[in-house]
Amino acid sequence: MTATASSRSLNLLFVAQALGGAAPPIIISLGGLVGQQLSSGPTLATLPVSLYQLGLALSTLPAAWLMQRQGRRNTYVLGAMLAIVAGVIAAQGIAHGHFMLFCLGTALAGFYGACVQSYRFAAVDAVAEPALHARAISRVMVGGLLAAVIGPQLVIWTRDALPLTPFAGSFYGQAALACLALLVLLRLRLPPASTTRVSGPARPLGAIVRTPAFIVACAAGVVSYGLMAFLMTATPMAMVGCGFSVGEAALGVQWHVLAMFAPSFFTGSLIARWGKTTITAIGLVLIAISGGVALMGLELLHFWGALIVLGIGWNFGFIGATAMLTDSYRPSERAKVQATNDFCVFGSVALASFGSGHLLHTAGWNAINAGMLPLVALVLLLITFHAWRQRAATTVSP
Repeated sequence: MTATASSRSLNLLFVAQALGGAAPPIIISLGGLVGQQLSSGPTLATLPVSLYQLGLALSTLPAAWLMQRQGRRNTYVLGAMLAIVAGVIAAQGIAHGHFMLFCLGTALAGFYGACVQSYRFAAVDAVAEPALHARAISRVMVGGLLAAVIGPQLVIWTRDALPLTPFAGSFYGQAALACLALLVLLRLRLPPASTTRVSGPARPLGAIVRTPAFIVACAAGVVSYGLMAFLMTATPMAMVGCGFSVGEAALGVQWHVLAMFAPSFFTGSLIARWGKTTITAIGLVLIAISGGVALMGLELLHFWGALIVLGIGWNFGFIGATAMLTDSYRPSERAKVQATNDFCVFGSVALASFGSGHLLHTAGWNAINAGMLPLVALVLLLITFHAWRQRAATTVSP
């Protein structure tokens, strides 16, 4: 692609990210609260959020298959169309007090979520120079900064729009955002899979996933995203349980999502200067620090402060891990490796979001924040060992 075409594609992906990225804050901030109202028990409260994450994880492989055969744009358009249907179904589930219908709506939204998550890989496809990949990823993910405002504000503006069915208006709003995204995606042009640069024969997937480069990048992505989703899902319920309002919980999620994407303005530059491994490690350390902030108390400052630090940590950890992943595959292997990585990442996110409600109810807020620290430490050890091996190999090379 020419520089002008690349820039246009990145701009469209940025807008699509802003609109599509607003859906998860809506589902996550309201899914547990609606689940508490409609489900038969507190342990099922986060099932709608978990099914969204599960739908996202299960959609990564078929979405990648469709992208390979029908192109990214056509797959993204299909995802937006399904998101419109999903928002209407979820709203109808609330209106009729039908828990499983609401869950069906959030689960269907998972396919759209898988498409939105792959926008970062589409950014890589739109840029010819490998040295610019991290910057392209960051540029598109800056759209999440707008999503951080759009999603939670939509919740605040529309949660009581239909007085007899609280929260239903927010899911109609989610469908409306998907309509806008559909119009943007119809204008997107990306290189078709058949003409994308290819270097060397594709290795078997089993051989790739056993390489240290893939293992470390995938582990960093799993822990960064999994822990973020775990705590982000539990926090609104914990806040409401401590006497804070739904609006305060939604604003907490908004600050969190702002912190998730605001660093994207400079994360690519930081990676270019300090390296993917270093920025990923810093992100994991910040995620651990967020747990420490949450353990300091139960005031609004502690909840919001933990969410903000968690968001920044996710940004460094996840963008760094995504950039690290691009080193683990050849261009001819990218589709299957990207899909496998996202399946692992969002499969863990689904488990984390489902487990958060149960653990919050049984173990408590402090326990779930303390329990994440060993996982962070383990991945930091993996990253450190991998970096040491790379430096040693560079030293002994002629």
